[in-house]
Amino acid sequence: MTGGREAGFGPRATVMLALATVGFAVNFWAWALISPLGPMFRESGALGALSESDVALLVAVPVLVGSLGRIVAGAMTDRYGGRVMFPIVSGVTIVPVLFIAFVALDSYALLLVGGFFLGIAGTVFAVGVPFVNAWFPPERRGLAIGVFGAGMGGTAISALTTVKLFTNVGEKAPFLITAVVLAVYSVLAWLLLRDAPGRVVPTTSLASRLNANARLPITWQACVLYAVAFGGYVAFSVYLPAYLKTAHGLTPADAANRMAGFVLVAVVMRPVGGWLSDRFGAIPVLATSYAVVAVGAAVSAGAPPLEGVGTVAFLAMAAALGAGSGATFALIARVTEPSRVGGVTGLVGAAGGLGGFVPPLIMGFVYGRTESYAIGLWLLAGTAALTLVLTLTIVRRTAQRQEAL
Repeated sequence: MTGGREAGFGPRATVMLALATVGFAVNFWAWALISPLGPMFRESGALGALSESDVALLVAVPVLVGSLGRIVAGAMTDRYGGRVMFPIVSGVTIVPVLFIAFVALDSYALLLVGGFFLGIAGTVFAVGVPFVNAWFPPERRGLAIGVFGAGMGGTAISALTTVKLFTNVGEKAPFLITAVVLAVYSVLAWLLLRDAPGRVVPTTSLASRLNANARLPITWQACVLYAVAFGGYVAFSVYLPAYLKTAHGLTPADAANRMAGFVLVAVVMRPVGGWLSDRFGAIPVLATSYAVVAVGAAVSAGAPPLEGVGTVAFLAMAAALGAGSGATFALIARVTEPSRVGGVTGLVGAAGGLGGFVPPLIMGFVYGRTESYAIGLWLLAGTAALTLVLTLTIVRRTAQRQEAL
């Protein structure tokens, strides 16, 4: 009997899930610190004359590093366990947070450097999924991983607090507060976290595990699914403030608040997507999610007013992207052997982060040449529609084949 089956939904497993979710939220809070400030930097001119593409690059760099870093973080978690990796990632992230606060706030180039290393915080997702997965039985992993995934709401904390602290308390305030919270969590994680009993530790090399995991059909298929679902969420969470300010004339604070609303809807729907996947299967949840995103993006491309249709379209996409993200890892948990979940999660998580890196750059590039976001939103609608077809054909067959084994 595996550790997950022994643990079930008992008190100890629930405590571990709660601690992991808090760690995810705290690190994502740090990961998203630059995003709400991007429009302010451009407007104030403190970093020089920044273009829309400059702002897009600034907010996208942490996403890129956090995404690629998940490949290694996931494989290392398979080997060393979340009990070691959670405090390490959280502790190391304090360094770039303080670097930005004390060194980089008046330099675009140094902010890019700080953002690069801030990306380390984004790797925590690949630490948490295998950690949580090992504590729960297969039939409960969709909900458990969905609850953990709600920690992505750390980006909402950043959206709601960063601009207010930056303008009302002091430029360093949001970074110093985040650094303190990271330090406290690092200590608590080291003292309280425990890996699931019976956790299988791989003995093969990192390179061989990465190669073997990359060859699994579910890996590349889930990479596509997550690149669209979580990638879409990340893209909106980092770029929505700039979009709302430019396209709809909102103030930075109002844009950040609306972005927080988008994030909160996605966060709530992520465990719901996992729970629905446990109950009805991941494929129907994924298919519904991509259909909603395709329609929502097509509607948004017409630039409807925010008072009404525009807000409904964005919130519907937030709900669908959150549910789709939860369903993707519910699918992985059902069809992947536990000792490989960390490695597969790292690769899939990287794809999701990369999916969030590219759209802001495209949107900034397109807007800089057309002064319209419609093309970028139509591309999202088309991508979601193609992913819907993939889900109902190839992914469905893979899931049926693996669950039959």
